[in-house]
Amino acid sequence: MENLNIPKHKTFYSIGLSYKKADAEVRGKFSLDAKTKTKVLLQAKEEGIESLIVTSTCNRTEIYGYADHPFQLIKLICENSNGTVEEFQKVGFVYKSQEAIDHMFRVGTGLDSQILGDFEIIGQIKNSFEEARSLGLINAFLDRLINTVIQTSKRIKNETEISSGATSVSFAAVQYIIRNIEDIGNKNILLFGTGEIGRNTCENLVKHTKNEQITLINRTKSSAEILAGKLNLVVKDYSDLHLELQKADVLVVATGAQNPTIDKTLLNLKKDLLVLDLSIPKNVNADVQQIPGVTLIHMDYLSQMTDDTLERRKQHIPAAEAIIEDMKLELNTWMNGRKYAPTIHALKAKLNDIVAGELTFQRKKLSNFDEEQAELITSRIIQKITNQFASHLKDENTSVDESIEFIEKVFQIGLQTPQKTTSPIEEKYKITLS
Repeated sequence: MENLNIPKHKTFYSIGLSYKKADAEVRGKFSLDAKTKTKVLLQAKEEGIESLIVTSTCNRTEIYGYADHPFQLIKLICENSNGTVEEFQKVGFVYKSQEAIDHMFRVGTGLDSQILGDFEIIGQIKNSFEEARSLGLINAFLDRLINTVIQTSKRIKNETEISSGATSVSFAAVQYIIRNIEDIGNKNILLFGTGEIGRNTCENLVKHTKNEQITLINRTKSSAEILAGKLNLVVKDYSDLHLELQKADVLVVATGAQNPTIDKTLLNLKKDLLVLDLSIPKNVNADVQQIPGVTLIHMDYLSQMTDDTLERRKQHIPAAEAIIEDMKLELNTWMNGRKYAPTIHALKAKLNDIVAGELTFQRKKLSNFDEEQAELITSRIIQKITNQFASHLKDENTSVDESIEFIEKVFQIGLQTPQKTTSPIEEKYKITLS
């Protein structure tokens, strides 16, 4: 029997914050770049957290994993970002057990996305999963859960139309540009940052504006060159950013910097410029709005844009939720089997101990004791008893947790529940999260 490698009393949590309660500025404080996410994983390993993944996107920063207490996971985010525990208390969430599982399903399938049906998050979950697994931080349960969420996402894409039409932050940005800039096909567009959102925005720009005057700049030039080669665009050095800003009619900023890369001083313009900041944390300083003719639009504003596409998508939510319930049932069946297997194993060992004691007693008492026959009979009886318990636990109408508790209590095979302790962070900040 494969071991889950999870101490009995650890709990599965989902903790974090998202666009639902945290605005872009607050999300920026808790944002984790690639290097920091790796640091969080390594710190978790050092602190004895055995299984977790870390995701940090423009819309959310979240940890899914096992811990004795959620504050162990909250601490990881707060110690590795510019966010504080007090701020987390105001905007963060903590889900445990089934609620945490439910949350991951909704996030991974686009139902919790800032723009309904935007499935970019599932790719980010996959990447987080692969990194955590490479560091030995994925146990059997989390492996099964994430793979089930991935399969659920695929089913929803294939079996519903919830992702029909082109609606995402990157597409919304391009639509805003088209609606607000006349003769866009002949304007100079500068894209600063060629990460995932930058790439998606660039592809949408090429597709929907027919503009051939798009210039790419990225701190790592080779990354921009790969995208430019694919789309036949121009690439400039990062050192040329100031010069290219003077030429631009539209500036799209999608860098992964932790501090603003564009400000009033750098622009120094005497012409109109539309600036779209698609970065978290914000990468365009609000002081650019002091320059006459400069318009600054942030991704949170773009995400609020609704159209007929989104309204059509909402009609497919029930079908998507039905698929999620179907896949969760499959996961729960597997989970229950893994949950009661150690109890059945322990029950069988307990019965064998009882039989061994009785056989020893009878061996001393009876001169003609047939040991071989006795062992055969008792072995069959033990198997029948454990099969009966296993059959009961497999029944979909059985409350598995209550039954396991009863069996362990009757046969005295369970582990004693440790006394509740207060975590250092909980004691220090005196905060309570539901």
